[in-house]
Amino acid sequence: MAARDGSGHGAHTVVSGGLVELAVLWGGFPLLGAGAGWLLTATAGWVAELPWAPVQELFELLDRLPEPQATAGTVLVGTLAGLVVAGLGTAERLVVTVDAARVELRRGGREQEFGRAEARGVFADGKELVLLDADGAELVRESSDLPADRLAAAFRSHGWAWTDGDPHRAAYRLWVPGLPGLPAGADALLRPRQRAVEKDRRDDARELRRELGRIGVVVRDEARRQYWRPSGRALPPGSEEPTSTERTPDGR
Repeated sequence: MAARDGSGHGAHTVVSGGLVELAVLWGGFPLLGAGAGWLLTATAGWVAELPWAPVQELFELLDRLPEPQATAGTVLVGTLAGLVVAGLGTAERLVVTVDAARVELRRGGREQEFGRAEARGVFADGKELVLLDADGAELVRESSDLPADRLAAAFRSHGWAWTDGDPHRAAYRLWVPGLPGLPAGADALLRPRQRAVEKDRRDDARELRRELGRIGVVVRDEARRQYWRPSGRALPPGSEEPTSTERTPDGR
């Protein structure tokens, strides 16, 4: 979708899931929830008689409730649960707005903006959108279900340096504890990050990725394993980490 805005940046392109995605979220999930609620009541008596079934007390209670109130109640609860899921899914949608001078990434109430002069490379790494700076470090890595071909068309139409895949892919090495050649301080960050990746603690993994980027280490995950490469700002092994008062975008 191309349009003209009033911000002085001229024509821009918005890439999002569009109305179809919203229809699936707000139509599909409530319907699934309602169907699950109806099925729960319809099978309550049968499940309550199974000696191995979990939470039999719940199914026995549902089976004793009068009809049609029981079915109406479970259908209503299922529909409301579907609406909650739809709301969460809508908040997590990534919307990308790109023009000749900047790109804006918006997810829920959080917005990130990068100038074209900052980003020297843009690509899709599986289900993630990645922007690189002049040093080969990552400006941002955002999970996204947006089609790579639509993202590529949007960035290329405005003159951005889109590449089909990670231009530094061959430089990544599998991380193992105590690996020689890592920049100073990287191993101490990669160890807790590995635990965060294994336990799917995404916020912790994201924060530690940011800290690794500050010392010149770019990291990507594959099958719950970490692969790393140095960027142009990487510290030599054994050197001291520089002190910095720079704050991350969230103020930490």
